[in-house]
Amino acid sequence: MDKLNDNEKQAGQVFPVDPRERFSNRVALYIKYRPGYPSEIIDLLKERIGFNSSQVVADIGSGTGILTRLFLENGNTVYGVEPNKEMREAGEEYLRDYPNFKSVNGSAEETGLPDQSIDLVAAGQAFHWFAPKRTRNEFKRILKPGGYVFFIWNERNIEKSDFVRAYEQLLMDFAHNYANEPRHMGDRERISRFFGGQDWQQVQMDNAQEFDFEGLKGRLLSSSYAPLEGHPNYAPMLERLQEIFATYQTDGRVTFPYDTDIYFAQLA
Repeated sequence: MDKLNDNEKQAGQVFPVDPRERFSNRVALYIKYRPGYPSEIIDLLKERIGFNSSQVVADIGSGTGILTRLFLENGNTVYGVEPNKEMREAGEEYLRDYPNFKSVNGSAEETGLPDQSIDLVAAGQAFHWFAPKRTRNEFKRILKPGGYVFFIWNERNIEKSDFVRAYEQLLMDFAHNYANEPRHMGDRERISRFFGGQDWQQVQMDNAQEFDFEGLKGRLLSSSYAPLEGHPNYAPMLERLQEIFATYQTDGRVTFPYDTDIYFAQLA
C-alpha cells in the first residue's frame, strides 16, 4: 500500500480557511439549495454489500444532514459526526423527528465513537477535507469486522450543459481562490491509497437540480468560495449570473446536471 500522508493535498489544493469553519456563515443557504443524493444509492448498497436497515451508520462530516437523512429513511441508526457547530446544530434541527439520529461533536480524525461499533462509515462531499492517515486509522478503529467505507460526491458535469460551462466560468472569474479549490473531489488515486489498494468499487449515477433565478442565486452563495455581500466581486458576480440565467433559462428555470460519484470498499 502506498504511504498515506496527512499533509498531502490534491493537485493545486489550498485550504486558506479551516475546513471545519468554511460553511459557518452559509448554513441556511446550504440547507435550502444544496443537492440531495439519488435514493437508488440504498438499493445499490443492498445489492453490492448486503446493506440493511439494522446496520449502524456513521456519517462523517454530516453537516446539515443531507446524506444522513437518506440512511435514516431506510431505518438505520445514524451517528452524524460533524465538527462545525453551526452545521451540526442545523442538522439536529433538520433531523429532529428521527429518533434513530445521534448527533456527535467530532471529526473524521477523532469521531468519539466506540471501537468496532459501526457497520458503514459514510462521507458525502467531505473526504477531500480529511487528513487521510489519521482518518484511515480512526475508521479502522470504529468499523466492525467486515464493515465498509462509502464516499459520495455530487459533481457538476460541464460536458453536459452550456449553462454549466458558463456557470463554471463565472466561478473562475469572481469566486476567490476557486481555481485552487478541490472541485474534482473524486480523486481516484487518493481514494485508492485510502482504501489500501484493495478491491474497491466505483459507481456513477445521474442527478439534477432545477432552479428559478432566486434558487440559482442561493445555490451559488451556498458555496464556500462564493463572495458574499460586501465583497467587491459580489455585485458583478450577480450581474453575470443574471445574464447567464437569461441566456439559458427555459420557462423561467435552469437545470444543473450532476454526476453522483460513489466509492466503497472494506479497508485493508
